[in-house]
Amino acid sequence: MTTLYLTEPYSTVRKDGDTLVVQIPENKETGAEKRSVRVPLMKVEQVVVMGDSTVTTPALLALLEQNAEVCFCDYWGRFKGRLAPEVTKNVFVRTGQFRLHESYSRRVALAARFVRGKLHNQRTLILRSNRGQEASAASERLAGYAGQIGALIGEVERLPIEEDGPPDPRYPQAQSALGALHGLEGAGAAAFFAAFRHLLKQDLGFDGRHRRPPTDPINVLLSYGYTLLMNHVLSAVQIAGFDPYIGFLHSEGYGKPALALDLMEEMRTPIVDSVVMTVINKGILRAEHFEDVLGIHRLTVSGRKLYLQQFEQRLNTEIEHPVFKYKATYRRCLELQARLLAKFVLGELPEYRPFQIR
Repeated sequence: MTTLYLTEPYSTVRKDGDTLVVQIPENKETGAEKRSVRVPLMKVEQVVVMGDSTVTTPALLALLEQNAEVCFCDYWGRFKGRLAPEVTKNVFVRTGQFRLHESYSRRVALAARFVRGKLHNQRTLILRSNRGQEASAASERLAGYAGQIGALIGEVERLPIEEDGPPDPRYPQAQSALGALHGLEGAGAAAFFAAFRHLLKQDLGFDGRHRRPPTDPINVLLSYGYTLLMNHVLSAVQIAGFDPYIGFLHSEGYGKPALALDLMEEMRTPIVDSVVMTVINKGILRAEHFEDVLGIHRLTVSGRKLYLQQFEQRLNTEIEHPVFKYKATYRRCLELQARLLAKFVLGELPEYRPFQIR
């Protein structure tokens, strides 16, 4: 199974039997000729529409029938909306999710598992990248950042949780265990991205995480990758039967897929952060693959294609799942984590085990 990305402007996708036909018009700016690409329908689990492209109604219905979804982004990759199949009929997962959300102490305990998984993976990436390097000020600096994150993991594991809930139920994060957990997660992110800067072999102006707007090429890649990853996690939590808008670590908000954002935390580093390191350190993407528009950096068309290729390659990479101990692609691991969470919510597992790389 794979994702079909529509990156060429004004492309059209239509159904022809058991095949999707992507009709790509002539591009006078690049000199590319008009052409068609045929993709077996059964291999597509998701279509990502970038900018002004069209998916015909028969193609949409065929995708929905096989439980594939269509995500819509603008030309620059910012998420705009999605068309998804019918919600799963497993109401027991959702009712268990709601009960767990309403139990403050259990909610925070689960949220701590997501944060613990994220911190572990950040620390592991730093240590793995620093392994084998000669002793130097740079390697000592990276070891220091890894040590900071390790200390934060200890604080997460020892976090005291109020049994009776936060001091003020109207503000569940203020002066509470949940608020403290967010603080630890934020401190971990600060240490990780301080280290991340030293793991990159091209200097493209990265000095920390800047989201809105991304102020340098590295932040462009991080934000774009996290948007793509969120779409995949959103699909996984719906397949497992969850309401994606009721989370545990992330607070609920209108149109905010809080649960998808929760589960995404532990997958950010093994998927997106690793892809960014790959494309930068191997020279797959360079300064010429980005453009600066009034201080806002964006990927060029050719840069976007190269990045999407590496992102898909990462999703299709097989690893040994840390819990199930069998080979699975990262794409499959997203669904496996959602199903592990469902087992915990239903009381079939004593605890949720986050996805932690070695």
